[in-house]
Amino acid sequence: MGLLKGSFTFSRFHVEGQLPQAFLNFVNSRIKANSYRDVPKSTEEKRLGWVSLTDILDADFEKANYALGDYLIFSLRIDRKLISPKLIKIKLMEEERRFLAQSGKNRLNKATAADIKNKVKLELLTKFDAIPSFYDVCWAVGQKTIYFSSLAEKVVDDFADMFKKSFALDLKPFSPQENNLITKDPESADTVSLTGREFLTWLWFKSEERNGRIKISETKEVELHFLKKIVLEAGEGEYSQGVVCHGIHAEHKEGKEAIRQGKKVKEAGIKLIHDKNEWEFILKADSFHFQSLKLPVTDWQENDEDQSGKILERIYLIEEAVKAVDSIYDSFLQIRYSPQWEEKEKKLLKKWLEHR
Repeated sequence: MGLLKGSFTFSRFHVEGQLPQAFLNFVNSRIKANSYRDVPKSTEEKRLGWVSLTDILDADFEKANYALGDYLIFSLRIDRKLISPKLIKIKLMEEERRFLAQSGKNRLNKATAADIKNKVKLELLTKFDAIPSFYDVCWAVGQKTIYFSSLAEKVVDDFADMFKKSFALDLKPFSPQENNLITKDPESADTVSLTGREFLTWLWFKSEERNGRIKISETKEVELHFLKKIVLEAGEGEYSQGVVCHGIHAEHKEGKEAIRQGKKVKEAGIKLIHDKNEWEFILKADSFHFQSLKLPVTDWQENDEDQSGKILERIYLIEEAVKAVDSIYDSFLQIRYSPQWEEKEKKLLKKWLEHR
């Protein structure tokens, strides 16, 4: 539960569509209409719905307030019944033998076998309790942005479907490739698809160019360092070839050699320092997903009564890290799609790679 405490892993979405009038009343009715409802002895393999972020048992949102300033915060609960395939196989064999013994037949026809299989599965689903999972949702309404605490594709799909069902709004996953600063050239489509990896590769170089200091505007700069692990890859899908580097010294020589061979940084551990705050996280180049984002230490104590204030501060710190990365990315794109890239930046990058 990264919005409340601990590190926060999240994917980002743009909310598409026009928000209805009397928005808070609309949200109140829709979130309650699609809240989680338990059904004893259910045979459903998956059940999902909204619950309170601060009290996962409060599916009616009676005590917990999900509206905090410009933000809506709540959780998606997904219950799954996971039954071992080996258990299903054993129970199925037992039921088939029982049927053959009682019927006096020597074999099962296709329809009977299917009926027995369905019966066994339903009986097991009735007996077993579901395993619940909870995922944080932070909806920055004014920014039309959502932070969702999962990177798993199936979970993200469930969330997007549930969100559309509840609020009649589509979610568009954040993509580094969709940026107004990127030159839209059909002939460079393959290059654009790897822009995020090119950015992280460039960022590794920039993190060592001025002892980690990187300008994000004429008056502002951040400090950024690569750490822990760097994953490099060439190609995509089943044809990809990767290299994983650990540490920040000798092992990174292997990473530079991989870049010289055409690989680019796919993900990296990063330390970001800005305005006396410090974050650590893993950034995914293809999606800009943040994994295990550690927030700066604050003065809040565990016994503070103002939980809303603590949550708002954590959201602020999450957004500050995101804004810093996005600003650095915009700075990269301004260089990448300008004459400066060929005239200066590529030469500096090549010189950095040659330094052992």
